[in-house]
Amino acid sequence: MVRVPVRREMLEWACKRAGLTAHSFAEQHPQSKLPLWLGGEVQPTLRQLEEFATATHTSVGALLLPKPMDEPLPIADFRSGPKGAPSADLLDTIYLCQQRQDWYREHARLYRLDEVAFIASASPDQNAEEVAERMRTLVGIRSEERRAIPTWSEALRTLIERVEAAGVLVMVSGVVGSNNRRKLNPQEFRGFAFSDTLAPVIFVNGSDTKAAQIFTLAHEVGHLALGESALSDATARVSPSERVERWCNQFAAEFLVPRAEIDAIPGDDIQSLARHFKVSTLVVLRRLFDLRRMSQEQYWTRFDAELERLRGLEARGTGGGNFYYTTMARAGKRLTRALVTSALEGQGSFSEALHLLGFRKMTVFDELARMVGVAG
Repeated sequence: MVRVPVRREMLEWACKRAGLTAHSFAEQHPQSKLPLWLGGEVQPTLRQLEEFATATHTSVGALLLPKPMDEPLPIADFRSGPKGAPSADLLDTIYLCQQRQDWYREHARLYRLDEVAFIASASPDQNAEEVAERMRTLVGIRSEERRAIPTWSEALRTLIERVEAAGVLVMVSGVVGSNNRRKLNPQEFRGFAFSDTLAPVIFVNGSDTKAAQIFTLAHEVGHLALGESALSDATARVSPSERVERWCNQFAAEFLVPRAEIDAIPGDDIQSLARHFKVSTLVVLRRLFDLRRMSQEQYWTRFDAELERLRGLEARGTGGGNFYYTTMARAGKRLTRALVTSALEGQGSFSEALHLLGFRKMTVFDELARMVGVAG
């Protein structure tokens, strides 16, 4: 039996890249011979190495290199927390979204679609609140409408629809592609944006809370207004050191919680204000602090207490959603409609559409076609 020599360093790198330790990998894959390979007692067969590569989301070729290959992020990294090497989940998500963007850009050129006018229409030297007011008008977000929306899920869906109507491909997913076993970690990233006048993309990590996703979406709209492609982990707690990130946070806060509107509401009941604006209570706290409605000490105390409360709620878990809505949200309605239309008209292939949408069954394709109003 032919064995393939693989360095211990490469096996450990593959596990780490997949978000695992060698020990946790062995626990998840008890049939694996990884402990024996690491100990030098035996080398893997080619088939065993292929199975290990698949399980760690890498390739056999990469495992046979003398040292781990450098995998730089293809977009600017504006995350404020600890970074380290990007995970396979993050990289694969970015690569998939790049493929989708490349396809849609060519589609937009073929159909001579208009450029998205607001891309790169602002700069960090401009007042973020003024730009946010302009963008609220552009996407059609009205205060009275937002107050009438009963849930954060519906508020997020409405905001996505308006941003997509403005020309942006919005994708929301908590997993890599359609692989439910590869859940994205919001502690690693919350979203990213690819700036492009024909095919701008926003990806929101769907593993985060709905309220947090709303803030991320608004934050990434700010990046597109600046014409910036960026990876973000925007939160309300910390003021980022990067000038662009600070601007985008200020933009998102004003976009979602206009100064004039919150100034007109007395008191500091964060639950009531969060329901009013359909944002996270953490965003409300940050807004009240920025508007000098509480001291820094009060802010930190209330923020930490509210964060613990929200973590307790998240730990209870939630039920699953509609399969077709989830599938369409992962690629976005604008891209889904374009892919379905292109395939049905013979401009593109069904196999390419199925790959970019993240499923294999034509029955799913047919149902999505019906949902986006395209007759098969």
